[in-house]
Amino acid sequence: MVLAGCLLLSVGGVLPLPFERVVTLEGRAASRTEFFEDAEVRRILLRHHIEVRMTRAPGSRAMANGNLDGYDFVFPSGQPAAELVSEEFPEANVHRPFLTPIVLATFRPYAEALVAHGIATPQPTPRGDAPLYYELDMDAFLSATERGTRWTDLDIQRYGAANENIVLAHTSDFCASNSAAAYLSLVAFTRNGQKVPDDPAEADTVAADIKPLLVGQGMGSGDRLRSYTSREGEAVAPIVVLYENQFLTYQVGEQAQRGAVDEERVLLYPTSRSVSQPQLIALTPEGDRLGRLIVNDPELRRRALELGYQVLEPTNGTVDAEQLDGFLADRGIPAPWVRETTQARLPDLTYLERMIGIVGECDPAGGPG
Repeated sequence: MVLAGCLLLSVGGVLPLPFERVVTLEGRAASRTEFFEDAEVRRILLRHHIEVRMTRAPGSRAMANGNLDGYDFVFPSGQPAAELVSEEFPEANVHRPFLTPIVLATFRPYAEALVAHGIATPQPTPRGDAPLYYELDMDAFLSATERGTRWTDLDIQRYGAANENIVLAHTSDFCASNSAAAYLSLVAFTRNGQKVPDDPAEADTVAADIKPLLVGQGMGSGDRLRSYTSREGEAVAPIVVLYENQFLTYQVGEQAQRGAVDEERVLLYPTSRSVSQPQLIALTPEGDRLGRLIVNDPELRRRALELGYQVLEPTNGTVDAEQLDGFLADRGIPAPWVRETTQARLPDLTYLERMIGIVGECDPAGGPG
């Protein structure tokens, strides 16, 4: 009877077939740890006889600058941290399964205040519903921060909120986090005439110029998400830098649990787009097998889509945006409207590291100085 029960479980994909060896892989990541902690991802991997044990880093940059001995793979959230790892492990295979834009997550009263003062614009909605997504004029937003504009100056009280703080986006630690570094790059690109610094002196000048605009709160990537989705989120940090997939996953959960999206939490899309591309860097042959599986396995690709990622085609590395839009439509969730816009370029890694060091006052190990 026990054997029959195990066989039935294995057919359902819950347990591997008896006596088949499950390989345990050690991985390290920051916010991408969430992917491997997902119950469905774990179930799919177990059907391939793989179990993943993740060690969470305070941020992708901190992970890249740390000791990676004993790990089968690392999963930086974006290109800069991945380049740091690849410099240390030049022979490692790199797998790019999906991407997700950098966004500013906020609450409806704050979005409406920005709209009223010409800093944001609501995206079109098919049925005239309250918008979940807005376009954010980054020049105007940063100018408001530079002038020391407070939310009371934008009449935030007219929209049901009380906040006397300066208008700004809260990030995680610049010395540790990929999303903070990506936002730094976006701000630098905006303030430098939509071009990246191309020599050390220019990088230093731009970094010094934007440093007053970037107020890091010392929050880890997971803390930012938990803070934003908590009951006290609006009071703690009304605008936070997140990844788009984190917001979409939250709304999918709200729709599943309550039968409706959370209309009080909304997204601001900067007018210059910044996209983060997580990269699984295989440090062992077993890690390489995992990377190939995530890129090519239909079930894992589908699950990544369900977690809000824009999944890349294995053959050519392009994105079929209609896949994510269709998934959201099936769940009754509006899809963001993506218009043609400027793509914010990342500086060369050497110059970006200089800028992060100046803005975050980092020590050589990648932590706060």
